[in-house]
Amino acid sequence: MRNRRIGRDIQLGLKNLRLHKLRTFLTTLGVVFGVGSVIAMLAVGEGANQEALEQIRRLGSNVIILRSEEPAEEAGAAERTNLMSVYGLLREDEWRIRETFADVRQTIPVRMMRQEARMGPRRMDLRVVGTTADWFTLLDRESAAGRVLRDEDLRWAKPVAVLSESAARRLLAGEHAVGETVRVGSHVFEVVGVLAADSGVGGDMRLDTDHDIYIPLTSFNERFGEVIVQRRTGGRSVELVELHQIIVEVDTIEAVEPTATAIRAMLERFHPREDYAIDVPLALLRQAEATKRTFNIVLGSIAGISLLVGGIGIMNIMLASVTERTREIGIRRAIGARRQQIIRQFLIETVVLSSVGGAIGMAMGVTIPWIITRIAGMPTVVTTYSLVLAAGISMTIGIVFGLYPAIRAADLDPITALRHE
Repeated sequence: MRNRRIGRDIQLGLKNLRLHKLRTFLTTLGVVFGVGSVIAMLAVGEGANQEALEQIRRLGSNVIILRSEEPAEEAGAAERTNLMSVYGLLREDEWRIRETFADVRQTIPVRMMRQEARMGPRRMDLRVVGTTADWFTLLDRESAAGRVLRDEDLRWAKPVAVLSESAARRLLAGEHAVGETVRVGSHVFEVVGVLAADSGVGGDMRLDTDHDIYIPLTSFNERFGEVIVQRRTGGRSVELVELHQIIVEVDTIEAVEPTATAIRAMLERFHPREDYAIDVPLALLRQAEATKRTFNIVLGSIAGISLLVGGIGIMNIMLASVTERTREIGIRRAIGARRQQIIRQFLIETVVLSSVGGAIGMAMGVTIPWIITRIAGMPTVVTTYSLVLAAGISMTIGIVFGLYPAIRAADLDPITALRHE
């Protein structure tokens, strides 16, 4: 009996909504745009955040990156006087870190410079990276062709090189890369492998770039020497940097931050000036995750305002509907309808409005991020959380903003309502 009564109330509510199709449609639009904006904005924010988080995760949560960094005041003075800049990390630093800290699994020394590479008539500017075989293991990158550097390459300072895939495509122009020779500066190297293109995101935090050539560190030192001369627009720079980077891999994640603090203290002791920088991806990851939460709250709050406006529109229309149907309400009360039946009837109408608007809004919220990704190339991620949140909010709006008009309708005095014109 009760279920039959509820079903009749639902039919009556739907009938009343169909009587005012345009008004129902316009009222539903507020919820549609509100729900759609919530999902779309959270999808854009989630995509941007995941891109930033992935960029940091690629470096490894158990890695500490030390970088040589020329003090700003010395860089300006050296550029004005054309003097040689001497700064940065030392080989002794790498040895001390490896031998001093028990939690350090391995250290990877790196030297870098920019140099023109040539193969026949083709030329391009590359970043020359002198490193060890462990670098490729740490970065977890596969070879598109050939092999990566090996320990024997370093031991014998072999003139071999591994090209990034993008550099190989431009420099070798479709020829078989492995076995070819490439001239870097005045030195010739045999290409023994091509590193697969990175499918992840880019950014300043990357250890590698699209235009890299990797050679054994011993070959780098032997052929290019200790002093690096870089030609720049309007002049050149001369610098003596023993190591541009030291990548430190720690045994456990828990030991990363204490080890980074201890390394900083050690470097402060042996470096009278701060000519280095320390990056801890784990700390950056935690900071980025905290920023992500704040970002989502801000975006959700902004989009929630749209839903609030939609809810106010529903309340406004339902209040107007109560005024229009005062006589109908009086008749129903006079023939025995209870207050809860009147409340239920109006709540059904508002819930239907918000539910239909929410469903259309969810479809729009899923479509908009897809369009943004296809047209603008921005990464977007529609999460289950955002869909559930938007659906829950739209249903809540229907109940909350429809409750007052429903109660107001139920509180009408039947006699006064029957007299209403």
